[in-house]
Amino acid sequence: MSNEPFTEPKSPITARRTFAVISHPDAGKTTLTEKLLLYGNAIELAGNVRARKNQRATTSDWMEMERERGISITSTVLQFPYKGHIINLLDTPGHQDFSEDTYRTLSAVDCAVMVIDGAKGIEPQTLKLFEVCRKRGIPIFTFINKMDRPARDPLDLLDEIRKVLGMEPVPMNWPIGDGPQFVGVYDRADDGVYLYERTERNEKIAPEVFVRVDDLEKQGLLSAEKTAHLKESIELLDEAGGTFNHEAVLREKQTPVFFGSALTNFGVRMFLDSFIQFAPPPQPYATDTGLVTPEDAEFTGFIFKIQANMNPKHRDSVAFL
Repeated sequence: MSNEPFTEPKSPITARRTFAVISHPDAGKTTLTEKLLLYGNAIELAGNVRARKNQRATTSDWMEMERERGISITSTVLQFPYKGHIINLLDTPGHQDFSEDTYRTLSAVDCAVMVIDGAKGIEPQTLKLFEVCRKRGIPIFTFINKMDRPARDPLDLLDEIRKVLGMEPVPMNWPIGDGPQFVGVYDRADDGVYLYERTERNEKIAPEVFVRVDDLEKQGLLSAEKTAHLKESIELLDEAGGTFNHEAVLREKQTPVFFGSALTNFGVRMFLDSFIQFAPPPQPYATDTGLVTPEDAEFTGFIFKIQANMNPKHRDSVAFL
């Protein structure tokens, strides 16, 4: 297989992207989930992930207990269309107390998005969930989050992924600053910079401007010092940043790495666009009676979870297929 992305969808099968979002608690997993919904036009405004009565809870945290605690307790399946694709997004619990639900969910996905806190790097629950993905042969896409806060050196984070996870990290973009100085990212594919503007309460899609690196200083968008530092980083990326190999990603040898901030919406659109290009469509599934393929003439479905009696007022029962 070449490094080219999957072709434009020609059927409902090839148009589907089914994935789970995994992370250690508080790395920003559920925030990223909701911002993907925002960019997919599935919601108009993003909510804050907090448990205050006067604030809206995150879309995927629908249980009363989740709204009170401000965490994900049970896996949630969310679906939305995006640029000719159907996205099936599974928001999983990050807390260890509810990890069994996450393990079941990972049996139903074709790939996973691993969210890493830019200040903390790989944390215990992230590592545990990564190992589950590896055992199941699930390709991993990495989103290094919270670059709007003081973060570790990007090269250190990449080195940690390489040493701890045993995968080659290939940065698809590069952050320009961190904390309050985080203003955008350099896109390696487009060979240019996307500068962002914050929106009120970070509820709407962040306006972005694409600029060539040589024009940053000319247009007064970036200081001479920061532009020079960015050019040095780009040269370093070209020499040591690795070469993206699509087949290696699907074989779990490589992980594409994206830097951004789910809270401020920086880098989310770029991640989503690249993800639908390179994430795999539905894959064959091994059963006791043989291999089930997405193209089989007979209808097949995999029920990975049954949820019952979630509402004491009703005898509810839901099968997740």
